[in-house]
Amino acid sequence: MTRKPVLRRALVVLPAAAALVLSACSDGGGSAQSSASTRIPQATRAQLAAANLDIPLAPLSERVDLAAPSFSNPTEITNPLFPIGEMPSAILSGTVDGKDFKTETTLLPETRIIEWRGRQIEALVSQYVAYLDGRIEEVALDFYAQADDGSVWYLGEDVFNYHDGFIGDTEGTWLAGREGPPALIMPAEPKVGDVYRPENVPGLVFEEVKVKAVDRTVRGPHGPVDGAIVAGELHQDGTREDKIFAPGYGEFHTASGGDVEAMTLAVPADGLPGPVPAELEGLSGGAVTVFRQAGSEEWRSASATVRKMTGDWTAFRTGEVPPRLEARMRRALDALVTAVGRKDPTGARYASLRVAQAGLDLELRHRPPTEIDRERFGLWARQLVLDSAAGAEAGARGDLATLEWIRDRFIHSVDKVGATRIDAHLVELRTKLNDGDLRGAATEAAALVDTVARAGSP
Repeated sequence: MTRKPVLRRALVVLPAAAALVLSACSDGGGSAQSSASTRIPQATRAQLAAANLDIPLAPLSERVDLAAPSFSNPTEITNPLFPIGEMPSAILSGTVDGKDFKTETTLLPETRIIEWRGRQIEALVSQYVAYLDGRIEEVALDFYAQADDGSVWYLGEDVFNYHDGFIGDTEGTWLAGREGPPALIMPAEPKVGDVYRPENVPGLVFEEVKVKAVDRTVRGPHGPVDGAIVAGELHQDGTREDKIFAPGYGEFHTASGGDVEAMTLAVPADGLPGPVPAELEGLSGGAVTVFRQAGSEEWRSASATVRKMTGDWTAFRTGEVPPRLEARMRRALDALVTAVGRKDPTGARYASLRVAQAGLDLELRHRPPTEIDRERFGLWARQLVLDSAAGAEAGARGDLATLEWIRDRFIHSVDKVGATRIDAHLVELRTKLNDGDLRGAATEAAALVDTVARAGSP
């Protein structure tokens, strides 16, 4: 969760023969100390030089991540500044390189066992999916554990960077006990001046953080949030950026070189009691209706549906709406009004899916994440229908990759027969896209929409 696809710093990947074996401690100025069983090994001066890591690292005296943690109950992550164990779903959004940027983080139901120094540490698995300009850009499976003192440790990540719908590379992948040691991602009680490394494999992944301020108040999705901290982050390419972490949210705001990624909504922090408001249901349901109406060019009906949706949005936004989600919905709805007004079937169908996605993000405040992800899955299947029909092969491949990752978020909430049918569709879609059969992929994706809608609960 510390790396973001286009905010991430440049990586210097070392050859396999130069993989770091972290067997000694270094103070950043190069003086090595013998490793003890109670201390986490650090890179030596020679290893830092081999990684071309010529940056001003903090001395050991400022570091708070040198003592080896103990993990008696590692999956109970309750640290308020990194509450990954109590935050099943979160959305962050912003702008990168002038393009719309969105991430979804989801706590998966499984855990992972990480072996380090002969110990087996059970870690929570958080799925991070980043979209740039509406297309899948990066996926990471992040592994976290809480130590007995309340600090949270990062035990590695599996990274998949996408290019034109394919996995282009896995840069940034690392695992504690394999490439390097566990890395502290949030102290139990951060203090100004504390220094720690959320990633600590020089030459592969590396960050050094210094706490710059505590007890700050920040503006959250539904009002002020007290107790936030500001951390200055030094990357291995020498660049710096500030990050804000807030209670109940964790990573809250990052800005670098004009790019911004900020917390948009998280549950349960932004959850609301009661059912989904009728106006919001009207927006989401209307978007799916327009998708069908535009496909059959029923423009009079589509115009009427859009007018009702616009009225629903006007009524809904008089209440409390997270600012970033309000802006996203407004842009999506404006695009839909324009496309329907022009009687543009393809544009209207794409725009309707953007409205539906924004609606589901808002519904996350009222509904379980598994239900939201199941409906997101159906929307991405519809997008695959559109991209395949338009001959957009790279887009269709990206849609399928997105479906395969979202599947892991909700499939445990589907009955076994339904899950088997969904998986069979995904396998067939992969086969058709590998064969270049876009027409067949469109037909298969349409069948998948029906299958996921009919699937029952366990």
